[in-house]
Amino acid sequence: MLRLDHLAVSAASLDAGVAVVEAALGLALGPGGKHPHMATHNRLLGLGELYLEVISIDPEAPAPAWPRWFDLDQFQGQPRLTNWICACDDLETALAQAPQGTGVPVDLARGDLRWRMAVPGDGKLPFGGGFPALIQWQGAHPAARLPDSGARLRRLEIVNPRAMDLRNAVALDDPRVVFVQGPAPALRAEIDTPHGLRVLE
Repeated sequence: MLRLDHLAVSAASLDAGVAVVEAALGLALGPGGKHPHMATHNRLLGLGELYLEVISIDPEAPAPAWPRWFDLDQFQGQPRLTNWICACDDLETALAQAPQGTGVPVDLARGDLRWRMAVPGDGKLPFGGGFPALIQWQGAHPAARLPDSGARLRRLEIVNPRAMDLRNAVALDDPRVVFVQGPAPALRAEIDTPHGLRVLE
């Protein structure tokens, strides 16, 4: 069984992404770090047992010889919520049950954090990007280290033209996650904050 782990906001630049999220939620993001394997960098916000990351291509890092995760090489437009990530205890088992194209395991590290992630060969997740990225943490989890922002996820809408097929393909039992029929893949998060309910799309 999968567990909702974190949400990803993609952006053409990290500063732009941070500005959009901070304005939407009325909260300051904490530090993040760099992912040398993917030539990306991020900033994080704790949401209790979950977290939110703003991620973008790191302009100071050499481009990798493979597509970046979250299809970041093709990202255009304003910063927006693009991906949801689910954790599992056994990545190989989760991949065996996931749709074809979900990815292959890649061992990653940042500082003393260690994790394995399923990365699609072309950077594109199934269901037009609507299927969750799969992750297996090895040791510490970032959410445990982040300051408590007072914000919590209330609802995550997964909009997709094949919403019911997508729901059936995801081995997740979380009442906060709702699958909605729609013309194009999209995500919408309702987040309770100290300033009231805010929406991130």
